[in-house]
Amino acid sequence: MQITIDLPPDLEQDLLCQAAQSNVPLQTLILQALRQIIQPPPVSTSQWSKIILSYEGSPDFPAFESYRDNSFRLIQSRSGGVRTS
Repeated sequence: MQITIDLPPDLEQDLLCQAAQSNVPLQTLILQALRQIIQPPPVSTSQWSKIILSYEGSPDFPAFESYRDNSFRLIQSRSGGVRTS
């Protein structure tokens, strides 16, 4: 298919410069730009597998937060209490 369009001079110059800098023919540059606009964006893929993303933990294992108070008490006992400067 062949389509003829009128480009504003500044856009024409920008396209010619970009094609020269990219070392590709003008037609290739325009086709690439049109494909980027028309094609849907790629689906975001995660580096983690679905099995990892769906992991909910073990119901028998205590929550991480449950150790927070014990850790704080341990730090206080080793440092002689909370000090403020």
